[in-house]
Amino acid sequence: MTTAFPSATSSCAGPWSRRSFLQVGSLALGGATLPSILAAQGASGGSRDTSVIMLYQHGGASQLETYDLKPDAPSAYRSVFEPISTNVPGLDICELFPRQAKLADKFSLVRSLHHDVGIHSDGGIVVLTGKRPTKLDPTSQSKSEHPCFGSLTSYLRGMDERAIPPYVAIPRKPYMVRPTYLGQHHAPFETGDPSQANYTPPQIRLAAGRGPKFLEDRRGLLQRLDRLRREMDATGAMQATDKFRGLAFQMLTNPSVARAFEIDKEQASLRDRYGRNLWGQGCLLARRLAEAGAGVINIYFNTPKTGPEFTNWDDHILNAGRPGHFAKYMRVRLPYMDQAVAALIEDIHARGLDQRILVVAVGEFGRTPRLSENSSGVGRNHWPQAYTALVAGGGLRMGQVVGATNGRAEYPAERPYTPQDLLATIYRHLGIDHRRTVADFTGRPTALLDRGEPISELL
Repeated sequence: MTTAFPSATSSCAGPWSRRSFLQVGSLALGGATLPSILAAQGASGGSRDTSVIMLYQHGGASQLETYDLKPDAPSAYRSVFEPISTNVPGLDICELFPRQAKLADKFSLVRSLHHDVGIHSDGGIVVLTGKRPTKLDPTSQSKSEHPCFGSLTSYLRGMDERAIPPYVAIPRKPYMVRPTYLGQHHAPFETGDPSQANYTPPQIRLAAGRGPKFLEDRRGLLQRLDRLRREMDATGAMQATDKFRGLAFQMLTNPSVARAFEIDKEQASLRDRYGRNLWGQGCLLARRLAEAGAGVINIYFNTPKTGPEFTNWDDHILNAGRPGHFAKYMRVRLPYMDQAVAALIEDIHARGLDQRILVVAVGEFGRTPRLSENSSGVGRNHWPQAYTALVAGGGLRMGQVVGATNGRAEYPAERPYTPQDLLATIYRHLGIDHRRTVADFTGRPTALLDRGEPISELL
């Protein structure tokens, strides 16, 4: 059975199935409806004037091939690349990062991060939620028991009057985290790949129309969705307040929401400077969304492009089933990161946003200091005992190295810090008290972090 409702792409009426109608109602917001994604307003807290862009290096980037090279270590340990000097005396980074080297005064490196979970999914849970899983899953398919910092930011800060989603994932959310007891409406808004030609997120096309007839059709669509939900939920638990319905309508119809996603409006030269690939255009889109009011933008920094020459950061032997030396793939991958990170930092400073926007590049762990080698190739395995994070902006102290590892990059030797400390620093920038609690499924107060304090050298 079908019922005629207004089309989602024109002002003309057309037949829609009940299932399609419900799917449009969810607008691909991680399964959340527009009214429900706004329903956290009553629990708001923190400042809405700041944003965090996280470049989540899925797979675990090698500290030795990026920001902690150890050129004086034995050959079985030291980086396969050479260090280069930066514009900060004594701060050396990988030779494949020449653009970042020119602006090291605008970022800091935390070289002493560490934890004890060497599994991709569970290590990611530690880094993104600040909670250690109670049951570790070696199959890397485990899911978080607690919400990540993006979902918590959505819950605590909510959506402001600009109707920009408070938590965005580019191109998709990390698979191991979920909003859990906060509710599905605090899952991230997934954008898809912004490097695709004529990119516009499907759900944002609803906001791109013009004219009063278009707006009335959209208002009618929301009214029908409300009636349908009331019929499906006799208790009224799914009904939204007038305020939330109004904000949902604003997001659907406010052209400024769609414009925030329109990276094709940027000058071609700027898009080229970021790089015409997922990482580059993802960073550009993240800057636009942060500028428009999004609180957390998590870029799933997996691979910049697809193809046999591209692998993610999991640089063990036979990564993705491909034999050979891992340096071969890193030589392809690292220049893409260098370009995207440098362009993002430069752009934020050029626009005077370096106080408002904090950039963090980090993975779930580092790589084994000792190289592994067999007949299939050379690589590095999982190593949570020591790794590095890059931080830039956020009004923090830049141009420094925080902490240090020992001579082989095996363990922190000075100022050891944990993912919880990094998250406490992020929460501080977002105006959220990292010591506060939220209610879990049973109503029990649950701390945002079990431990951790902001990294003092950055403050």
